[in-house]
Amino acid sequence: MESPWIAALVALFAWWFATGAILWVVRHADRTGLHRLAVLAGLPVLALGAAAFAVSARAEGVAMVYLAFGAALVLWGWAELAFLAGVITGPNTRPLRPGAPEWERFLRAWGTVAYHEMLLAAMLLGAGWVTLGAPNRFGFWTFAVLFVARISAKLNLYLGVRRINTEFLPSPLTHLPSHFRISRMNWLFPISVTALSFAVACWLERTWSAATPAEAAGFALLAALTALALLEHWLMVVPLPDAKLWRWMLPAPADKTRKDAHGL
Repeated sequence: MESPWIAALVALFAWWFATGAILWVVRHADRTGLHRLAVLAGLPVLALGAAAFAVSARAEGVAMVYLAFGAALVLWGWAELAFLAGVITGPNTRPLRPGAPEWERFLRAWGTVAYHEMLLAAMLLGAGWVTLGAPNRFGFWTFAVLFVARISAKLNLYLGVRRINTEFLPSPLTHLPSHFRISRMNWLFPISVTALSFAVACWLERTWSAATPAEAAGFALLAALTALALLEHWLMVVPLPDAKLWRWMLPAPADKTRKDAHGL
């Protein structure tokens, strides 16, 4: 587990499995209508993740680095479940009206995600406070990478990208794509991919120059996670069938008349 290559594989598997698990829960909630119950049922997991996050921050070693990374994913995963289940989203739950001016489009787009983004910001601040001065801050950096990558992805979707995959969009969020925009390119996308590429290079440099096996594993986890965020950005413009990674493990949607939408 000290090998950076093993750490990268762990990050890849955790990204795939965590995404699939959340989509599986949301798909079943769609079929039963028990979206709130799904989020409430995840609260014990959230509590365990928070406890593991706090414990791992005060301890060093390879095992604690992996625990911090996993705990950050659990915290992030519950917040994403709450969003996709439509429980913590924003005050606006209606599609954007046709012909709305840009200022209204921005305000309504923010209104669709406001509560969730504030929750994530509060969780990030909490993670920073818990790990302030702690010997193991890899949990905080994991959550920070996810937070920054999400903000970047959402802004790119708002400004316009070539490809938008809404195949797994749950029923409580069917209004969300009306706030996206299809475009060949936007001004933010080159900045986003450049910044993420630079971050990957920085994490790799820290992995190479790490003083301890724990640091090497931690920075390798961050490098792999940031590289996956970079890949997800490129999938907004490159037509690759990424949905196949999870489609095989999910039950069929409750409404069989819904179509896959790779762009609206």
